[in-house]
Amino acid sequence: MSRRTLLTIVKFAASALLIGWLVYQAISETQGSGLDWTRQPPRSWTLLLAAWFAMFSSLVITIVRWHLLVRALDIPFRLRDAFRLGFLGYMLNFVSLGSVGGDLFRAIFIAREAPDHRAEAVATVLIDRIIGLYVLFVIAGIAIFYNGLAGSPVPEIQAINWLTWVSIIGGAIGIVMLLVPGFTDGRLSELLSNLPKIGPTIGKLLVAVRIYRQRIGVLFVVTIMTVAVHVLGTLGVYYSARGLLAETPTLAEHFVIVPLAMVASALPLPLMGLGAVEAALKVLYAEVPVAVKLDTVAVLKIAVVYRVIQILDALAGGVAYLFSRRQMSELMHEAEYVATHGGEMSSLDEAIARERRASENGAPPASKKTPATGA
Repeated sequence: MSRRTLLTIVKFAASALLIGWLVYQAISETQGSGLDWTRQPPRSWTLLLAAWFAMFSSLVITIVRWHLLVRALDIPFRLRDAFRLGFLGYMLNFVSLGSVGGDLFRAIFIAREAPDHRAEAVATVLIDRIIGLYVLFVIAGIAIFYNGLAGSPVPEIQAINWLTWVSIIGGAIGIVMLLVPGFTDGRLSELLSNLPKIGPTIGKLLVAVRIYRQRIGVLFVVTIMTVAVHVLGTLGVYYSARGLLAETPTLAEHFVIVPLAMVASALPLPLMGLGAVEAALKVLYAEVPVAVKLDTVAVLKIAVVYRVIQILDALAGGVAYLFSRRQMSELMHEAEYVATHGGEMSSLDEAIARERRASENGAPPASKKTPATGA
């Protein structure tokens, strides 16, 4: 068994343990009450539809945000392809049990689309993810400060606080360093670019950073879009709660609960933090609200609807796959090769080149080069 396979098993086991613990808590809380919470119908399908619309809109904005980041590097990339790859990448976060996640899949596509700017193109996927996470941490930090949660005695909230503030401070330091020309243009950048194996890729990534530094307007628009993404995500959870429960925390309280819970999605667990997000919601729904504190049963209902909506949104990726099955299959084969042969995002450029050399030397190719925008 490879180390990668073992790591995947460990991740799914951790998620399963967290979900199992929550289900056990729910059963314990309702034991003897005669309440069959699995058969209680939703209170409002209209509100649940609003929850889906909010979360789907959030996903659409995320895809457009990535398209803007790619176009800012002057790489030819159609919005139609961005949607196709964005939905497919989102779907892979749910249906892929191996190493080929949505980010790697998108990176493979854009690297094939711009072979002369491969590392810079792949950088857009990394930067897209970094911006999304960093704005989430900032929103969570504001929620912590505004609601006085920094001194919470609850261990789980303390852990979320610690992760949030470390990420905010570390990210701020990184942003300042990237904005200083001496880091991306001076001796340090030259030293990093000359490192064995990963040096050339780092050098190209620094080129992308230099370009983005000259396009502050694009980064500003992308940041505003990211705030909209997290606002819509919060509304999605809020409308889910309203559509299921007779009494729920206020919308303002949800703008504390949801961003803090979504911090847990940054953990390296399957299906975008499966188990960790649900566990964080359980703690926060019990600690943050003033008047309406939710029990484990109510939290599980909300979490299940949240995951079902995510899966429904991921089905759009399945539709996109059906309309470009051949090309997407080839991209999947190449992504699997890259993932198997050292295709971490930081070394993706080298891994793709290795796949090309294997094909040229007579080995069965992982994919055939086809026009990326031809479907």
